[in-house]
Amino acid sequence: MSKKPESNDLKSLRTVARKHLKQGAVTAGYSADRVAVVQQLNQALATELVCVLRYRRHFFMAKGIHARGVAAEFLAHSNEELGHADSIAARIVQLGGEPNFAPDQLSTQSHAEYVEGTSLEDMIREDLVAERIAIDSYRGMVQFLGNDDPTTSDMIKAILAVEEEHANELADLLEDFPHKE
Repeated sequence: MSKKPESNDLKSLRTVARKHLKQGAVTAGYSADRVAVVQQLNQALATELVCVLRYRRHFFMAKGIHARGVAAEFLAHSNEELGHADSIAARIVQLGGEPNFAPDQLSTQSHAEYVEGTSLEDMIREDLVAERIAIDSYRGMVQFLGNDDPTTSDMIKAILAVEEEHANELADLLEDFPHKE
């Protein structure tokens, strides 16, 4: 990378911007460890894709008195997780990386597990566990990024807010079931 230009030196800023054009959005001012960021983003991508698949299964397998409303929630969450995966994959490409969609690697890279659940309550509980894992993973990622990659950090913070919303919704759904910890 070229030397980072001073923001008040327009001539230098313009000169440096013309160098290394193939690097796209990754300019001399990018100070994060790009390789580490892409690696963490690929883990986040795997986590989101595993969650999409688990929520989809739960949508189709939901049975019982509460199934209709809960299944609709599973489908909505699945669709939102797919949107997160798309955003993460796009950011990986912006950073010059390659999003890893290899099916055989998703479960090993994902922070969350793919647990099918045998009852509606089990499904809700497993989805809540996965959301809580994602929340802590994303908080750690925001801390790792610090101020070095504000674009990725802002994206992760937006995803984190939705994951927290999902966790609260799932916790509310669990209230309809007898308590067991």
